[in-house]
Amino acid sequence: MDKPLKVICVGSPIIDRLAHVDENALDRLGGNKGGMQLVKTDEMTSLMERLQAPVAVSPGGSAANTAFGLARLDVPAAILGKVGDDGQGRFYRRTFEQTGGDSRRIKKCRQSATASCLCLITPDSERTMRTDLGAAAGLQPAEVSAGDFAGCHHAHVEGYLLFNPALASAVLSAAREAGCTVSLDLGSYEVVDANLDTLPGLLSEYVDLVMANEDEAAAFCRTGDPMAGLDKLSEHVQLAAVKLGARGAQLKRGGRSTFIPAFPVGDPVDATGAGDFWAAGFLYGRLAGYSPATCGRFGAALGAEAVRHVGASLPLEAWERVADRFADIKCHADATI
Repeated sequence: MDKPLKVICVGSPIIDRLAHVDENALDRLGGNKGGMQLVKTDEMTSLMERLQAPVAVSPGGSAANTAFGLARLDVPAAILGKVGDDGQGRFYRRTFEQTGGDSRRIKKCRQSATASCLCLITPDSERTMRTDLGAAAGLQPAEVSAGDFAGCHHAHVEGYLLFNPALASAVLSAAREAGCTVSLDLGSYEVVDANLDTLPGLLSEYVDLVMANEDEAAAFCRTGDPMAGLDKLSEHVQLAAVKLGARGAQLKRGGRSTFIPAFPVGDPVDATGAGDFWAAGFLYGRLAGYSPATCGRFGAALGAEAVRHVGASLPLEAWERVADRFADIKCHADATI
């Protein structure tokens, strides 16, 4: 008998193409450093032709990375999104199933190829992403219903869906109709900038937990101050979290704020997926009933492990280290924030 699903992660299933480049390569390829920009298929083809660097391939996508992380932590998880009717789509489903995830809510598109993302990793471990959404962009609001969320306790939604406001509203509404609590990871500062007028209302109406990085929080409050962004975000949700990279994270619930220190990493290799795995660790704790502060420590442990490796696919020995750290965190778990 299948284990009942605890969480469904909603977003764009994407094949990540990861390449280490120098700063000059970014200048040559064009576009700003950091963040994510959408490109068309022909633009992606041109970027790949001009890249001149080895490329590693792995399943990706913000919410999907979180789902992979949860499945690895033995939390029953599903992905809601759309892939192409192609080899890459079948590879994606198969890999998620082998991880322990439920792929039955991944929909199939026969008109477009599975989405891909070129992740350009500079020596400072910063990642600059160019994404061709392909089949993922084919998910339509009419295809989403409360039935997709049946049996799930929690829905985790990636902010990139907000680029399609009708789809984002359909997803958030369906999750609420199904009785799910909802978390939203804002995804990138471009997402926040593009949705400043509507985002506060969506947070207030649908979202229990919002996660942001420094740039996203700063963009939300329009002042450039991430802590002012945390304050502003917390006005709309039960709990807000701002991830501060190597400095840790700050949580705020009601009027109370708590700092979560980062775990030491040494020399980071690649920040790709680190925020998504931080979310997986945090949700692992939240679904198990731990306090927000303890949830933050789970997130910090998993996020720290993620930056030690290229891409969002961690090797077995990494998960063994995570298990040891999680066991230690549970021994020192807090009862309150």
